[in-house]
Amino acid sequence: MPDSSKPGRLGPRACPSHTDRNMAAAVVRSLGSSLGRNLREIRIHLCQSSAASQGARDFVEQHYVALKRSNPEFPILIRECSGVQSKLWARYDFGKECSVTVDNMSADQVANALQTLVQTKP
Repeated sequence: MPDSSKPGRLGPRACPSHTDRNMAAAVVRSLGSSLGRNLREIRIHLCQSSAASQGARDFVEQHYVALKRSNPEFPILIRECSGVQSKLWARYDFGKECSVTVDNMSADQVANALQTLVQTKP
């Protein structure tokens, strides 16, 4: 939907990546340094080139640094492998693990999946 005030340009609401960045950033900020409360490790598995992993790649590119700065001692592992299904893995106390498939999700949806894993108590 074109922005009527600027002919030929899309307004900020028409651009999904603009919205995704703002919403995902809000989720990352809300997590702050709370990752270590329930979790012991986060792993993100993704493909370097597949379209299905684009949201996971965008999430890593846009939000990994902020998460790591807020949680410098917390292990956040990025695992890239050609053709792999995108997944978020969370390891809790006593070796319990949960995963969520994030194939074909936007960066915002990946952030929401991470928030769900952080808040989960297995």
